[in-house]
Amino acid sequence: MSENAKRDTPEQQEFRSYCRDWLASNVPPPPNFKPLRNGAEVATQEHLAYYSAWQKSAYDAGLVGCDYPVEYGGGGRTRCQSVANQEMLRAKTPILPGAIGLGMAAPTIFFHGSEALKQRLLPKLLSGEEVWCQGFSEPGAGSDLASVQTFAERKEDNKWVINGHKVWTSTAQFATWMILLARTDKSDKYNGLTYFVVPIKSELGKSVTVRPLIKITGETGFNEELFDDLEIDDSYRLDDVGKGWQVAMTTLAHERGAGPLTTPMSGGQGLPEVRESKDASEPNAFPLLKLAQGCVRNGNPAIDDPVIRDKVMNMLIRQIGIKQHRRLRGVSGLADRERLALQDKLLGTEYLQDAAALALEIEGSAGTLSHFDTSAPDRGRWPLAYLSSFGGTIAAGTSEIQRNILGERVLGLDKSK
Repeated sequence: MSENAKRDTPEQQEFRSYCRDWLASNVPPPPNFKPLRNGAEVATQEHLAYYSAWQKSAYDAGLVGCDYPVEYGGGGRTRCQSVANQEMLRAKTPILPGAIGLGMAAPTIFFHGSEALKQRLLPKLLSGEEVWCQGFSEPGAGSDLASVQTFAERKEDNKWVINGHKVWTSTAQFATWMILLARTDKSDKYNGLTYFVVPIKSELGKSVTVRPLIKITGETGFNEELFDDLEIDDSYRLDDVGKGWQVAMTTLAHERGAGPLTTPMSGGQGLPEVRESKDASEPNAFPLLKLAQGCVRNGNPAIDDPVIRDKVMNMLIRQIGIKQHRRLRGVSGLADRERLALQDKLLGTEYLQDAAALALEIEGSAGTLSHFDTSAPDRGRWPLAYLSSFGGTIAAGTSEIQRNILGERVLGLDKSK
């Protein structure tokens, strides 16, 4: 029995058994393309069709949105989404393409939306029938989110007219809806913000323009959006006028894993099988160690270099520390949800970046080979991982922002400004 299963409530225990039975015969065969690792990589209609069909199938079976109330399209269960996530990851399922909708839009709408909006939007969001994107960052407002300048002007007929520019938006090219933070009062930085859900797909070519942004990896996972007199009804507003900053904190808390609702998550398809071990210090499956054993430096395995060996073992120690840190999040008596989630984001993203940098050092000149080159070590995994890692240390608030939040809100230190 797994450590997670040992802590199950009776409802979770019954649900875990159901999940395993369903997954045993319903995980789809691999696609005709290389399996994607996360929803931000969805780049083609073929990608979207395959992964949306999987999300719809998992939703219909009750594995997605199971903690949401039935009246909003959920399963009406209690703390069962984490069980479904564990079992989907164990079964090496495809990813869920609606990560922004599931992890950010859904909880924000649930806690701040009107009854009509919850009933209208949440069912198709959870099922993956409608894709969502996030309209927060702008050319002049990233980590300083409260500086957004996209402006929503209120009209007499209970309408809002939106003009502005959003950037670094994943999946906007497929999105039906966007969660949008806009300025409604230029005289107040924080209280002058209001939060909306806005239609994207229906307004393309009219009042909304979506343009792709090419990343350093050559991929097109991000977009920019231009709003030119986009008119929406006041019913699309979440919470009160001027409460946008507070609503955005709900979004960001869930994006960072610190919110009260668990985000549906699946994946693992296409990853190699790893032998399970009860010993957390077992290094045999540690990818950096295997890489160092397989790469040759000066005629010898790279692991024979004492400097490389020391760096690899230090990374293994960090990995084990992060794993033990994550175990604390499952112990209710020890868990400070905000602190642990922020630490996890900070430690995890910086670890991935440092691990990829070390992998390139181990590979030497072979680290310049792309993942399209059959001669690349580890199928070109590490150059791509290193270039992509900077997105992880920037998204959902930079590492510097995470340290400020931990220092000020958790440790009670003086504010930096």
